[in-house]
Order: sequence, then structure tokens, then C-alpha cells
Amino acid sequence: MTLTTWLTVVTICALGAMSPGPSLAMVLKQTLSGGRSNGIVAALLHGLGIGLYALLSILGLAAVITSSPLAFSILQGGGALYLAWLGIRGLTATRSQNSDLPDIPTTASAARDGFLVAFLNPKVAVFFLALFSQVVAAETSLPAKLGYAATAMVIDGSWYLLVAMLFSHPRWLERLQRKAVWFERLFGAILLALAGRLVLGLFRG
Repeated sequence: MTLTTWLTVVTICALGAMSPGPSLAMVLKQTLSGGRSNGIVAALLHGLGIGLYALLSILGLAAVITSSPLAFSILQGGGALYLAWLGIRGLTATRSQNSDLPDIPTTASAARDGFLVAFLNPKVAVFFLALFSQVVAAETSLPAKLGYAATAMVIDGSWYLLVAMLFSHPRWLERLQRKAVWFERLFGAILLALAGRLVLGLFRG
């Protein structure tokens, strides 16, 4: 692993992590509804899911998924259903008693959503296959491969940790939480739209 190659991986992974999508909506949702601790847990587990996908891609297992239309379709369908479920929950959010906040999600739900939103997204496999096909060769050592996967995990987790920390700052959080139900519904609509795009892509083949 050369420094130039590693910096290339860092740059591309950072751009990928910062792209708006279901992951950003999920982390913001957990942060605004559950506070900083939920946002941090969601960010860390999302990073773990990304790191696992990166490792699978490097080891060639993700190639099996993307080369099999049936396996890819099953994974894509599972991801769409999960995003749709999250979206419906968001759209139907209501204020809890004596509070402007919707029902506070548990730490376990933050961990589950953080990991599954990453792991049930087959586009992550395609992204990493495209990236690592440019930097990983037959002679690439195992430590270097593990280093690439760890880089992807750390960058993704760090970005969403930053998002969770910024949006849970006391100066902002109290104001944002007053509108938390509406944010929850907005994120729900975004997640449903993203699920619809996945389903549309599935039917288009």
C-alpha cells in the first residue's frame, strides 16, 4: 500500500460517505429523536457495516453477490423493504405524552438501524468493487487489504459521528427537538422515496 494509493482510497471513501442518502437521514433521525448517544451508536454501527462490506468486497465475496442477479435482487429487495419500514414509522410518528418529541428510540434500535441501513444497501457492494478493483491487485498483501477496509470503516464512522455531534449540540438540539415530529415525518418521506427508487431499479433489472 503506497501513500498515494491510500490517499486515493481516503478521498473516494470520504466523498461516498458525505453523499446524501438514507444513511444521513437515519443518523439525523436517531440523533434528533434519541439524542447524542443514539446518534453516536447509529454512526458507529453504520461504520461497522460499511467496513464489513469493504472487507467482503476486497476478499471477493461481494463479487459473487453482484454477479448473481438473483442474490443482488434479494439483497436489493430486502434493503428496499427495510427502508420502507423505517419510512412508514417516520411518517406515522406522533408526539409522546407531555412532550414535543416522538417516542424516543432505544439504543438497540439505533444500533440495528445503523448497521442494517449500510449492510442492506447493495449499492455499497458496487461502490467498493469499483473502488478496490483499481487499487487491489493479486499481489496486495493481507495487511494492506485489511488496512483499506479499516480506512473505509473509520472514514464512514467518523463522518456520521461528526453529524451526530453537530446536530446534538445543546445550542441546536433543543430548537430542533421542538420540531422533531416533523423532522421524523420528513425523514420518513425521504426514506420511502429512496425505497421506491430501489424497487424501481429492481423492476428495471
